[in-house]
Amino acid sequence: MKGSDRKIACLTAYDYATGITADESGADLILVGDSLAMVVLGHEDTLSVTMDEMIHHTRAASRGVSQALLVADMPFMSYHLSVEQAVANAGRLVQEGRAKAVKLEGGGTVVEKIRAIVDAGIPVMGHLGLTPQHVNRFGGFKMQGKNAADVQQLLDDAMALEEAGAFSLVLEAMPVEAAELVTEHVGIPTIGIGAGNVTDGQILVWHDVLGMFDRFTPRFVRTYAELGKDATAALTRYCEDVRYHRFPAEKHTSHMAEEETGAMKKIKIRKRK
Repeated sequence: MKGSDRKIACLTAYDYATGITADESGADLILVGDSLAMVVLGHEDTLSVTMDEMIHHTRAASRGVSQALLVADMPFMSYHLSVEQAVANAGRLVQEGRAKAVKLEGGGTVVEKIRAIVDAGIPVMGHLGLTPQHVNRFGGFKMQGKNAADVQQLLDDAMALEEAGAFSLVLEAMPVEAAELVTEHVGIPTIGIGAGNVTDGQILVWHDVLGMFDRFTPRFVRTYAELGKDATAALTRYCEDVRYHRFPAEKHTSHMAEEETGAMKKIKIRKRK
C-alpha cells in the first residue's frame, strides 16, 4: 500500500471486544499497544505493563481479529537486556499471544535485536520519534525531531531499522517535515501518530478515538464519539431504575406455570431456630 492513494488505517485494541470492533471497522492493522498500561490498567505511563499482561491481552484480542494484521507491543525491559531475551519474548507474543508481528521502540540500539527476531521468522514493526518507553529520558511526553540534527538521527535510525528487516515504522509526535523526509527515504510503510498527514498510514488509541479516556487528550487526537460520557449516562439510568423499582419490569420477568404456583402452597417452610 505504500505509495498508493489509499492510506493504511490502524487502531489499537486490548481484548476480544475491542479487537472484534476494530476488526469489523475495516482497520488494516491492529496493535495491542503497551498503552494498555494507561487506558486499561490505569497506570501513569506505559512502563508498568508486563510481558504476561501483554500476552494475556494479545491472546484475548486475537480471538476477535480475523482480517487485520495483529501486532503486539514488546513492553519495557522485555527486549533491552540481550538479543536472546528479545527473541524469546517476541516468540512468546506470537506463540502464546497469537500475534502475527511484534513492535519495538528505538533506533540503532535495537537493530541487532530486530535482525535476530526477523531471522527467527517473526515480522517486526519499528517505532521512532516519541517512544513512550523512553519518557523518563525525554523528560515527559514531548515532541521529537524539532531540529535538523535530530531529523538526521531519525532518518539514520529509520534506514537502519529497514535494513535490519523491519516491515514498517511508527513515527510518533514529530514535525510533519521530519515525518515526510523519513517517509520519502524508506521503502517500508510509515504509520504516523502526531506526525501529520504525510505518512503512509495513521494509528490512534481505541479509547481516544471513542472518547473513553479522559485523563488527557493529546493534541493530535481526533475524537469521533463520546462513548465514555454515553456509557456513564446509561449506567446512571440503570442504577436509578434499580433504586426506584423501575427495573426489572414485567417484560424482564419469568413466571412459573399456573399449576405449579398452586402446588407451591404445599411447600413446607421450616421455622428458623
